[in-house]
Amino acid sequence: MPHAHAPDGARIYYEVEGDGHGDGDGDGEPLLLTPGYASTSVMWKGQLAALGPRRQIIAWDMRGHGRSDSPSDPSAYSLEACVEDMVAVLNAANAPKAILGGLSLGGYVSLAFWLAHPERVSALVLVDTGPGFKQDAAREKWNRGVAKVAKRLENQGLAYLDGLGDEVSGAEHVSAEGLLLAAQGILAQRDARVIRCLPDIDIPTLIVVGENDRPYHAATDYMTQKIRGARKAVIPDAGHAVNLHQPALFDGVLAAFLDEIGA
Repeated sequence: MPHAHAPDGARIYYEVEGDGHGDGDGDGEPLLLTPGYASTSVMWKGQLAALGPRRQIIAWDMRGHGRSDSPSDPSAYSLEACVEDMVAVLNAANAPKAILGGLSLGGYVSLAFWLAHPERVSALVLVDTGPGFKQDAAREKWNRGVAKVAKRLENQGLAYLDGLGDEVSGAEHVSAEGLLLAAQGILAQRDARVIRCLPDIDIPTLIVVGENDRPYHAATDYMTQKIRGARKAVIPDAGHAVNLHQPALFDGVLAAFLDEIGA
C-alpha cells in the first residue's frame, strides 16, 4: 500500500487511479479528494472508478483515520499538520499542482490548504462543507459538539460510528484513539483565518450540496457569495454524503466543471 511521509514522520495512506499529467500546466491536473471526518478514501471509490479514465484521481486518509498512522501524541493533530499531510501526498504522487476536492471537514482543510499553498491549487471543489466561523460564540458552540464526539468515541469506541453517516464506517479504522485525537486537534475550530480568506480566492470553485443536507445550505450559500466566480450545484434527493446518494449526478456535475475550466 502506498504511503506518503509527513514532515513529522507519520505515514499517510493514499491511492491513485488514472494517469493524469501531473505537470501543473492546466492539462489533466490531478484531483485530490479529501474525505470528511471519520471517513476514509473508501468513500471516494466510485469517483476513482468513474473519473480515473479521464484524469489522475488521488484519494487519501487523514492522520488518525483508516490506513494512515495514528500518532499517540495529541500535539501531532492540527489543521496545519493535516495540510502538510496533503502536501506530502501530492509530492509522493508527483503532483506539483492539483485540483482540491473535499467533503465536509475535507472541504474545510482544502480551503486551509489553499490559504497555506495557493500556488499548488488550480481549482476547488467544496462538497457539503462550511468555511468555519467568524464569531467566537459560534466557534465555541461547534467545539462543544466536537467535545461530545470525542467523549462518545472514548466511551463507545468505533461502535459509535455505526449509523453515523453513509460515508462513515467503524470497520475502516484501526482504533478510536486516532479519531478522538483528530476530533480534538483537526475538527475543532481555532480561529477565523479560513472563513476570512474566502474573498481572496481567485481560482475556479465549485460548491456542491445535497438537497436534503439542510445544515449546510447556509454555509454553501455564504461561500458562493464570498468566493468570486464560485458556482453552486444542489444535488436533488441527496443528503450529506452526496457522492454516495447520487453518484451519477455528482460525477456529472464534477466532470462538467472540470471540462469547463479546462483542467
